[in-house]
Amino acid sequence: MPPPATLEVEIARLGGRGDGIGESAEGPVFVPLTLPGERARVSPQGPRGSGRMARLVTVLRPSPARVEPPCAHFGDCGGCALQHLARSAEAAWKRDKIAGALARQGLAVEVPLPLATFPGGRRRAQWAARRRNGNVTLGFNARASHRIVAIADCLVLRPRLLALLPALRPLLAALLRDGQAADAQATEADNGIDLWLRLPGTPSLAERELLAGFAEAQDAARISWGERAAETILQRRLPVVALSGLPVSLPAGAFLQASREGEALLQRLVVAGVGASASVLDLYAGLGTFALALPASLRVHAVDAAADAIAALRQAAGQADRRRLSAAVRDLDRQPFTAEELKGYEAAIFDPPRAGAAKQAAELARSGLSTIVAVSCSASTFARDARLLVDGGYRLDSVHPVDQFPWSPHVELVARFSR
Repeated sequence: MPPPATLEVEIARLGGRGDGIGESAEGPVFVPLTLPGERARVSPQGPRGSGRMARLVTVLRPSPARVEPPCAHFGDCGGCALQHLARSAEAAWKRDKIAGALARQGLAVEVPLPLATFPGGRRRAQWAARRRNGNVTLGFNARASHRIVAIADCLVLRPRLLALLPALRPLLAALLRDGQAADAQATEADNGIDLWLRLPGTPSLAERELLAGFAEAQDAARISWGERAAETILQRRLPVVALSGLPVSLPAGAFLQASREGEALLQRLVVAGVGASASVLDLYAGLGTFALALPASLRVHAVDAAADAIAALRQAAGQADRRRLSAAVRDLDRQPFTAEELKGYEAAIFDPPRAGAAKQAAELARSGLSTIVAVSCSASTFARDARLLVDGGYRLDSVHPVDQFPWSPHVELVARFSR
């Protein structure tokens, strides 16, 4: 029997993606743009897990936490999920998201409200583009869709990134064939835009000349090309970012915290968590966001699988005469630091990708480190790894959320463990 054209649901809670979740005779109903406590008329759509997606038709009884979304693209663009939720309520939900993940692992600790950054500070963007009938649509994907929503403005991005869009559209119109799609990834370095065009093949001579003209007109630092790996096509100057006041060369496509403000909050919490430890191991160190923030008097060894990031960190440490900072390339998912190797350190920092660091956490749990500081962008995988550490004899001393992704379901955290 086909689902009814519309039905009324009571929204009980927000799901992990920021969707409102209600109950129906057929199971849970996931309704974007709704809030807990609301009654809504919805149109059932396709299946999702044990329930069904639904499109909001109208809110029959709004939540007191509902606010007017500030962006005209909200609801169509998939970049933001929570602009209709008051910021104070968003902060409480993100705090509860972390506390709930810990509780499901049998862990209890007081979780404060997130330290938050303001919208408009994001220095990285990845836009989607498609050429049809000679015209290019450039913007962000609609929610759970390949459809591209053309954007004229974005309240999340830094102004310098937004200013790139009017010139990027005609450039892509010239580079793309009709029907072809591509992504454009832009990072605002301290000395210009670092642009990576995710396109197949290699550019022709005429296309290289077009890119050179674009870079000159936009004062871009570097332009790279390639679907999976970034090949430098032109570099007017090496993109540089300052980490704790030290200039660090930015490899194309390298991971960088989304905002300078969020980066500073995370660094402050990590440095406080490490405390007076004299020897520190920085795992999943990347460019050295935390290694370079630690006092120069400490002995620090930074490790990451990305060879270009480690090379940039070594260069920055050498230029700053940070002789007590060393760095090495190592895939910690395949070859975690063992409990035996960890004997040479007093403290460890680990900041893994969203999938977490189960293998490395298991070795950390077996170690004799006095202090472990965890940084995470996933409450669920952090809670899993935290359970391993606690089972190994560590105390979970504190968890501090950091929200540098306003209006999104994402939240980061810094946690301290000790024994």
